Amino acid sequence: MPPTLASLIQHSALNLTVRAGEDRLQTPVRWVHASELADPVPYMEGGELLLVTATTLDAEDPEAMAGYVRRLVGAGVVGLGFAVGVNYEDVPEALVEAARSAGLPLLAVPRRTPFLAISKAVSAAIAADQYRAVTAGFEAQRELTRAALADGPAALLARLAAHVDGWAALYDATGTVVAAAPDWAARRAARLTADVERLRERPAPASAVVGGADDRVELQSLGTGRRVRGALAVGTAAPLGTVERYAVHSAIALLTLTTERSRALQAAEQRLGAAVLRMLLSGQPDHARAVAGDLYGGLLDAPFRLMIGESAESAQSAPDAGADHPLQVLAEALEAAAARAGEAVLAVPDGEGRLAVLAVDGGAVVTAAEGYARREAEEAGVVVGLSAPTGPIAAAGAYKQAEQALSVARRRGRALVEHEELATGSILPLLADDAVRAFADGMLRALYEHDAKGRGDLVASLRAWLSRHGQWDAAAADLGVHRHTLRYRMRRVEEILGRSLDDPDARMELWLALKTTNPSE
Repeated sequence: MPPTLASLIQHSALNLTVRAGEDRLQTPVRWVHASELADPVPYMEGGELLLVTATTLDAEDPEAMAGYVRRLVGAGVVGLGFAVGVNYEDVPEALVEAARSAGLPLLAVPRRTPFLAISKAVSAAIAADQYRAVTAGFEAQRELTRAALADGPAALLARLAAHVDGWAALYDATGTVVAAAPDWAARRAARLTADVERLRERPAPASAVVGGADDRVELQSLGTGRRVRGALAVGTAAPLGTVERYAVHSAIALLTLTTERSRALQAAEQRLGAAVLRMLLSGQPDHARAVAGDLYGGLLDAPFRLMIGESAESAQSAPDAGADHPLQVLAEALEAAAARAGEAVLAVPDGEGRLAVLAVDGGAVVTAAEGYARREAEEAGVVVGLSAPTGPIAAAGAYKQAEQALSVARRRGRALVEHEELATGSILPLLADDAVRAFADGMLRALYEHDAKGRGDLVASLRAWLSRHGQWDAAAADLGVHRHTLRYRMRRVEEILGRSLDDPDARMELWLALKTTNPSE
């Protein structure tokens, strides 16, 4: 521990005696300063033992000494050492009374004890304390390293909690608690989700202190890049000391190494995953299983979903181009969900600037993708297409389904669309495309121009006739005209468009064009 006034009193070579403030001798001394200024406060930082000979002080003036001592206490001076036998044979009573009233420890320094000796004693004690802290810190680092190598992050957290006499918790990249020590700390750590979320929004490295005086929690980000890969929470009843700080910093370094895979390893896994995906899509599931080995567990044997993610940035860069790429963020969120649930997941770039993901059907990854789409995908500009459940033999078909669902999601302005949705509802929303609308407008433009000149209601007549499946009497009744009038109008439609209404393709195209330009009718 750092030197205190009590340790200086007990120093046999200094021969200091206490004249006031006996109850405050356990106060740490951060430095020693000698000054004969009547007001040394501007040169104080707090925590000093001030040494004086009273050359410029009227130490016998009670009013002057009361003001002098008040200024010292206000500046954070922890003690006053008065040299006796220099300008005064003893410590003046006025100074003693002022120190007692203010609660400032007052020490009598004998003439044979030079101020330099006191400074050296404090300096040596501070150096010894720092050495002890460094030594203890290295020992803590070795102990934490052994725990991390032998039993992983959970064991490391247990040793860290013991070192700081508190608790510790680890969060993943999504802000979810993945480990805590002691066990009860998981509940306390879960209540800090909002604070961890704010920490994740800041560039790494980042830190924050939350909680009250008796429940102080330090949050530290983990990761080597700009994005936070995880977070460490350390809860204690008091601010961390030097030794505890060394232990926390060692834990941050070790946890960063365990949560941040090397770029080379990550690149190798990406290449392997991409090769497995290509084999599945080319109809070689047995080869894909052989190459994957145990890397993806039973993923390639169980029913899985295939999803494709695309972002506005995909056209400019691949999803592995940087940690801040929206698709990389999505991949990390899905991998974190898989790790928490003990599921296997394959998430790799598909070679076209998109993210391809294979995940267990009905598992945590699919649920996480749906949750991500609801919460963040719109802001990040990400759209996702999800296939129906499938197996390795039909992976190519599932990939096509995911692409189709992705196309619909993009057209409808939705973050996620499942392929099952495409077979339900109306086909008309699928036609909500600028190119389709342009085609419809072009097909019907001549009819609209004809009607605009007041020469007949050909568009309404065509709509009524098509809606009645070419039944003249029913369509004419809907329009309130004679069937011969309707027949004339349909001949005019054929003449203007140059298309025969006997052609089923022409009738289909005209009906879709009418529904596209005015879907409510």
